[in-house]
Amino acid sequence: MSTNEKTTDPSSVPDIPQPAPTTLAPEEIVDQLRAISTRMGEVTPLTAAQRKALRGRIRTPNPILQASINVIGALDNVSQAVGQPADQVRSLQSEANRWTAVEDELRTMLNGVSGANLIRRLRIDVLAAQAYTIGSQLARDPAHAILVPHVEEIKRLKRFSRRKKAAQAPGSPALEQPETEGPGTSGSPKA
Repeated sequence: MSTNEKTTDPSSVPDIPQPAPTTLAPEEIVDQLRAISTRMGEVTPLTAAQRKALRGRIRTPNPILQASINVIGALDNVSQAVGQPADQVRSLQSEANRWTAVEDELRTMLNGVSGANLIRRLRIDVLAAQAYTIGSQLARDPAHAILVPHVEEIKRLKRFSRRKKAAQAPGSPALEQPETEGPGTSGSPKA
């Protein structure tokens, strides 16, 4: 290896933060999360559209909710009309608030896991780039001919990847075509 080659240890690159060490394997954490989910009982998966629609229907600010619950408790006729006593409605509101804390904690945990995995992927990317650069340089020497097919395969995959990205780039000027052109006259993929 020449003196002008840079081989940086990805764990020492200042721009790449390091994920915190874990004591459990990812599979163990998945098993524990599934066990917790099973014990929780009422988990209702909703689509993004369903969540948005339900959030759009919730309009009452907390002070108005409290005052409305007080109306339920003020007169038995109101409690009978809504079908719930004030204590049960307060209990339901308390439960919703407590589950909001769980939701926030899970969101924070997901963000942390996602961030740590992005860091891992970036470290792998740095290592792969270093391996390709070093392998390309060493493959020039006949003594390291075993690296040639590996380096050639990476070059082939990179060309294919660039070509695929260029063909899929939405709205790129190279792929836009006037409406007067017929199909197959530009390099764009056929639908």
